[in-house]
Amino acid sequence: MSSGNRSEEAVDVQKSYEVRTYGCQMNVHDSERLSGLLEDAGYVRAPEGADGDADVVVFNTCAVRENADNKLYGNLGRLAPMKTKRPGMQIAVGGCLAQKDRDTIVKRAPWVDVVFGTHNIGKLPVLLERARIQEEAQIEIAESLEAFPSTLPTRRESAYAAWVSISVGCNNTCTFCIVPALRGKEKDRRTGDILAEIEALVAEGVSEITLLGQNVNAYGSDIGDREAFSKLLRACGKIEGLERVRFTSPHPRDFTDDVIAAMAETPNVMPQLHMPMQSGSDRILKAMRRSYRQERFLGIIEKVRAAMPDAAISTDIIVGFPGETEEDFEQTMHAVREARFANAFTFQYSKRPGTPAADMDGQIPKEVVQERYMRLSALQEEISWDENKKQVGRTLEVMVAEGEGRKDGATRRLSGRAPDNRLVHFTQPEQPVRPGDVVTVEITYAAPHHLLAEGTPLAVRSTRAGDAWEKRTTAAAEPAGVMLGLPTIGAPAPLPAASAPACGIG
Repeated sequence: MSSGNRSEEAVDVQKSYEVRTYGCQMNVHDSERLSGLLEDAGYVRAPEGADGDADVVVFNTCAVRENADNKLYGNLGRLAPMKTKRPGMQIAVGGCLAQKDRDTIVKRAPWVDVVFGTHNIGKLPVLLERARIQEEAQIEIAESLEAFPSTLPTRRESAYAAWVSISVGCNNTCTFCIVPALRGKEKDRRTGDILAEIEALVAEGVSEITLLGQNVNAYGSDIGDREAFSKLLRACGKIEGLERVRFTSPHPRDFTDDVIAAMAETPNVMPQLHMPMQSGSDRILKAMRRSYRQERFLGIIEKVRAAMPDAAISTDIIVGFPGETEEDFEQTMHAVREARFANAFTFQYSKRPGTPAADMDGQIPKEVVQERYMRLSALQEEISWDENKKQVGRTLEVMVAEGEGRKDGATRRLSGRAPDNRLVHFTQPEQPVRPGDVVTVEITYAAPHHLLAEGTPLAVRSTRAGDAWEKRTTAAAEPAGVMLGLPTIGAPAPLPAASAPACGIG
């Protein structure tokens, strides 16, 4: 049976799919592609909360999070009896863990039908069809990128905010990170293709985009243009209807003055920066193979604040890297005090098989790592609260979000993101307001992780993004989506603190 016939059959019987995503923003973006591919092949999204009750269940995995493999096999184990009871059900495993473990997955979970890697996500429908016809598992791991992900069909999870991938892979060799080995060397996308995708998204109603790359500001390394990223930011500023531009995650090594100037001088590039520091100790940074030192990192922060005084800066920090002494940790604490991050995502180091750091001497006892982690978290919590208190009394334009405020229903509030990506809860205005619309509010209270605007909103601006949201949600034929972790508004909310780096990004 041809793939084309399979598509027709899938439509007739309404075969359903579910995608479960783990890990970083790159995986979330890849899952949009996987969903688009499956829908293009005739599948329909399973209802929210299907929990494996679908004809095809796809796991898009991460190899960076602690115990990622145990979690995968635990979830696969729970699906095994469901697969036995449901003839024709298929299970596919992709992403970084699939790229790394390959044949191991089918050996440990022989009921898996398809294993595919990070470089060939476009093959999923074909592999599912082949597995069905041949009645045996299909394992296909490409060693290099077959097609840039953005050329594949996409099912966007938001009507008004979108990821736009500008590069894949990474040329860095950080000793704690396995992602470059799984994602490959950096490959940049043509600038014209990036801008064409953004323009098409804006035409559909999207008002905010997030430029995405494993090392986003190294963009241009393929062609030897060190200013390519700043030129791209400026080009985004010329796209009519594009209200907000963000990017994640940059590397301090490539954070040059022209990027700072482009951010400051391009009105729709938001005053927000998430730049992973990882450690404040020069000795540990060297052991991590991070190509900057504390002075260089803090110097970038100083330049950013000089150009954009209202910028909110966040970071990632690893606590307990092999060989970290109390003096090294105190250097990290010092850097945090100096940088005054709006937010920091702190991770307790744990071994990652396949990384140089896993075999280093000086592995730190778990209890020491935990104690340092708690001290750093307490310091950052204090700083975050102090920085948020500076927002009280300010008037901010908040882009309304969907699902950002867990207590919105009970408090009759709505939530959204300020230009600097701070989360704002505000009083629901009398007039109708939709996700994607913009509300002007005055901040009256600050907590460490959110702001509150308790008064009546000063203004409400309906937007094309709100129109796009309304059109999507009122389309009767559109099934309920399974949220993959994509932001409902604005830039992706940074991943919560965990016991390991959430990704190799940055």
